[in-house]
Amino acid sequence: MVAALSESLLDDAKRTAFLADAKEVLDAEVSDKGGASGLAVKGGYAAVKKISPSIVPDALESLAPKLVSQLEPFWQEYVATGSGQFADLLVAKSDEVAEALLAVTDARADASTRPALKKVYSSMRSSAKKNVIEALPRLGDLVQRHA
Repeated sequence: MVAALSESLLDDAKRTAFLADAKEVLDAEVSDKGGASGLAVKGGYAAVKKISPSIVPDALESLAPKLVSQLEPFWQEYVATGSGQFADLLVAKSDEVAEALLAVTDARADASTRPALKKVYSSMRSSAKKNVIEALPRLGDLVQRHA
């Protein structure tokens, strides 16, 4: 049986590099956003980072196990097929993958005790699925590179 994705990505030997690359992927996705909605995403991201400079790395650290867990069934399906790129499978199942990942951030936002963070997340949630779907190629490459 193939090792669980969490064992591949979040063990002590790989966790730091994986999370550093995950932050770079997130930064690149935000940076690439254009138009009015892109300005909103960039503004929201900047506002969240202004609340606390360590909030993004801290959030990635704490959310990674749950996000990786949500990716696990897709990874197992990818491994079972034995071909192509993980990003291709994520893109092919983009609606399902985006909802699985957003379930994690929705729960986190609901549980937050920071009103400012809840407000920013709430204002960005309506466009979040589209943004997650757009990030799937980079996310797939990130996971495959570190798995």
